[in-house]
Amino acid sequence: MNEKRSEKNYGAKALLPLLVFLGLYVGCGIVFTVLKTKNPFTIMSRYVAILIAILVAIICFDRKKTISEKIDLYCENAGQPGVMQLGLMVLMAGGFASVCTAIGGEKSIVNLGISLIPSYFLVPGIFAICAIISTCIGTSMGTMATMIPVTVALAKGAGLNPGMAGAAVITGAYFGDNLSMIAATTICAVRGAGADMKEKFQTNFLIALPATIITIVAYGVFSMGSGSTAVKAGSYNILTIIPYISTLVFALLGLNVILVLAIGIGSAGIIGITIGTTTFFGWAKALSSGMESMFWLAVFAMMISGLAGLVRYYGGIEWLVKVATNKIKGRKSCEYIIGLLSLVLSATIVNNVMAIIIAAPVAKELGDKYKVASKKMATLLDIGACVAVMIVPHGAGAMMVQVALGCTYLEVIKYQFYPLFLILSTAITIQLGLMGVKKKEENLDIDSGNKEIS
Repeated sequence: MNEKRSEKNYGAKALLPLLVFLGLYVGCGIVFTVLKTKNPFTIMSRYVAILIAILVAIICFDRKKTISEKIDLYCENAGQPGVMQLGLMVLMAGGFASVCTAIGGEKSIVNLGISLIPSYFLVPGIFAICAIISTCIGTSMGTMATMIPVTVALAKGAGLNPGMAGAAVITGAYFGDNLSMIAATTICAVRGAGADMKEKFQTNFLIALPATIITIVAYGVFSMGSGSTAVKAGSYNILTIIPYISTLVFALLGLNVILVLAIGIGSAGIIGITIGTTTFFGWAKALSSGMESMFWLAVFAMMISGLAGLVRYYGGIEWLVKVATNKIKGRKSCEYIIGLLSLVLSATIVNNVMAIIIAAPVAKELGDKYKVASKKMATLLDIGACVAVMIVPHGAGAMMVQVALGCTYLEVIKYQFYPLFLILSTAITIQLGLMGVKKKEENLDIDSGNKEIS
């Protein structure tokens, strides 16, 4: 299917449908941002924008093919096994997060984390707890929505710097979004790069670990002298945290993600019913609600995959790779391009999941050409996309923190140490050539001609 090519190679013109989508969605978002409209990127629906782009791709190219044939080609690409698996994974991930919240798991893990923070370690503790929570529940938005009110109380009660406390929440939440094996960003990056989930986690963790340690130390130094008030945490039930722990452990053991999520969903239901925090029908309703919250992503993934398939068929991806190849000197340059592509798209559309889905086809072509390991491709896609939404002023985290803590964007950004250290750690990893070469057993050895020019 992916080897099909139009008789006429349209080259750069084949990218027009993608440009139509980005122009409509991003262009309208920017215009309404300038006009200070509330929720500017929701005025032009992403579905309408991509539907128009799909129609352009079907109608305006390759007149020798019938409309029906081009629709069939679109459907073949939209319905690829990898895309269908991605859809099932994100639906189950949404359901898992929802059922854990319904049985009291999210509240318990937050209160447990808060109870463990020493009074003299508040800001580093906020960062660490947000990182742990987000890694367990797989959503940065859920973490920020839960932890920002807690942080407001801590900032007022302990006299913390609100900008620093807010920065700790945002960066900690996106740490987990980047690493969690049940996060939509991770699932999309792994499927898009054709990587193994466990290997991606290990690679990503080794890159993020130095940045995390330095960030905690930096927050400790800069917050020294504040936080003398004891932290009061609510009650928690350790049993309701078991589903989070089980998914993390089983995923690290290398079990299939769908099976891991199924175990997590089932165990959450059993625990909730047993301890009386939910009923069978309450569990089922929560599962349904969580799945519904992820419908947009499953549908969008299919639509963008079908559109990318048409663009590839017309020669657009091939042209883009050829142009990029002229600028790339070797594997290291390719890795920088992959991370930068994801970062720029994420900063532009302010959605790290969408950015990864759009960037993945190009990243895969480039990565395969320059023998970049799929685990590193997925890691670079994920890191680039998450770094962008940490630092942009119009990101959800930045806006939530500014409203809740009453601070300005500049007061928050100057304490966002983690994205800076993560970028430095990633750059060092690339420069030293660590974890970047495809394995021989993948039948993708490094070609001597693709060695980096030093």
